[in-house]
Amino acid sequence: MRVRIAQDASVEEAEAIASALERTVPGDGRVEVYVGDADEPAVVHEFDGDGSAGSVPGGESAGDAADEGPGPTAREQALREEIADIRRGGPEKYRERLAEQGKLFVRDRLELWFGDTDPVPGEATGADYDRTADPSGLRFEDGTFANFDAWHADSPETEEADDGDGDDGGTGDGDRLPADGLITGAAEFAGRDLHFMANDFTVKAGSMAEHGVEKFLRMQQRALKTGRPVLYLMDSSGGRIDQQTGFFANREGIGKYYYNHSMLSGRVPQICVLYGPCIAGAAYTPVFADFTVMVRDMSAMAIASPRMVEMVTGEQIDLDELGGPDVHTRHSGSADLVAEDEHHARDLVAQLLSYLPDNSDETPPQTAGRPPAKSPDGIDGVVPGEPNKGYGMERVIERVVDADSFFELQPEYGPEILTGFARIDGRPVGVVANQPAHRAGAIFPDAARKAAEFVWKCDAFDVPLLYLCDTPGFMAGSDVEKEGILEAGKKMIYATSAATVPKQCVVVRKAYGAGIYAMSGPAYDPESTIGLPSGEIAIMGPEAAINAVYANKLADIDDPEERERRERELREAYREDIDVHRMASEVVIDEIVPPSDLRAQLAARFEFYESVEKERPDKKHGTVL
Repeated sequence: MRVRIAQDASVEEAEAIASALERTVPGDGRVEVYVGDADEPAVVHEFDGDGSAGSVPGGESAGDAADEGPGPTAREQALREEIADIRRGGPEKYRERLAEQGKLFVRDRLELWFGDTDPVPGEATGADYDRTADPSGLRFEDGTFANFDAWHADSPETEEADDGDGDDGGTGDGDRLPADGLITGAAEFAGRDLHFMANDFTVKAGSMAEHGVEKFLRMQQRALKTGRPVLYLMDSSGGRIDQQTGFFANREGIGKYYYNHSMLSGRVPQICVLYGPCIAGAAYTPVFADFTVMVRDMSAMAIASPRMVEMVTGEQIDLDELGGPDVHTRHSGSADLVAEDEHHARDLVAQLLSYLPDNSDETPPQTAGRPPAKSPDGIDGVVPGEPNKGYGMERVIERVVDADSFFELQPEYGPEILTGFARIDGRPVGVVANQPAHRAGAIFPDAARKAAEFVWKCDAFDVPLLYLCDTPGFMAGSDVEKEGILEAGKKMIYATSAATVPKQCVVVRKAYGAGIYAMSGPAYDPESTIGLPSGEIAIMGPEAAINAVYANKLADIDDPEERERRERELREAYREDIDVHRMASEVVIDEIVPPSDLRAQLAARFEFYESVEKERPDKKHGTVL
């Protein structure tokens, strides 16, 4: 018998009603009492003809309750079993394949990032897999039961997942789709609270569909509210094409990812780690992120899969050649770093986060300062007196910044400029430094784009900027014109001009042409322009200048020795005119400092100007991207 009573009735009243009705039901029977509109009975009485009966709230017999004591009920235990089943991920055979690829199962990956153990690929797979305990740093998970009704009734592991190239990804009625292939939530990482998402590659190759998309969007939108960083752990073949009507062009579909990325950009740090193929629409998340780490021999990203490329262009190419780590760290600039394995990727992100605030309203975290790795006394010995002689600018950096604090980004892209975070007496700074060891430190298009993007990110997250200038200027020639040297240079100069964080410019040696503009010279609102005694500032170098101005006069001198003597005199006179002492005498620069004092000078200046506020014209935004 089933009876429904008033919404405001108590469990005691339900018990009394069940007992009374029990006496009216002949023989063996069962009485269920529901309160209000509840789907589950508040009290159940089961009895037989001898009058024995029992009841417990929530529909369990007294005997069951006595056996279980105060612990979880059978209903709760059933829920925990469902959660455990979901956490096993996709079909077992796909979990086993991860170990062959040297990859962690997504739940083990979360343990690596947010837990206390050090999981190994393939260590725990198969039917006996048990990852029921949350990692210690995982705050909570959202959407565990996404798409639960669509697969849980049968849950056979018989259907084939797609091949990971983004061209299929269809689902059969019996496919396992736990959490809809995407895990989202909040966690503590490296002492910081953040939002995260992680694809489960065992579920249709990490492909995205309606419910996973909804989870992704909610995570992004909540990050806008909390002002906390976002970590994307990507391993996705793209959208499930046969289900596209549920998520592709919808107002709140997958396209909204990139709108949300844009809204989050500059508000909170967005960091992406790639663990596998990231194809088509999924590949935009890593390029929208502020910082992207690819894992060697494991990850790739491309606008289309090799199969699709061949269909469209006829080109036959494998995924690594199309969009592997070397492509995106050396040529496209779409990735910042390459990790050797999953553990290394985690370590890189932990280092990166240590320089960044949670959001644009906060300041970067400071640490206790430490001496540089090498003595500043050696700076002048590092910098050659000859303006055309190469050397490694990292040798200057290691004598200026705190020991082991220089964290270089995009080291293989545009290597004529070094970009990275560092600390000076514990204060985070963004370093933009010409690299004379590569093509004399001339600024090529890719180096200019790299520097512009880095400056823009530093300004967004309130990281002060240190420019170390030693460049002959922007590269000239037909090749770089075709590559957009003017456009790239414009963006670098624009980023430097628009930055409102404290800036310090150091003229280490040569500062020729528009290079001094791009490197935040005197006209670009630095808090200081400091020269070392090796510094020179000029439209062009002595050799080029003498050739441009005196070529005809020198050609008229018939005696080779006389011509050489006259050319040397002109060159020396020109160098005196552009010497940093002349610039200091005319107050073009603020100070010439002994190289051994450079670190102390920078520490004092960054400390003094750390609260500086700069005004920019009131406008919607600039027109330079």
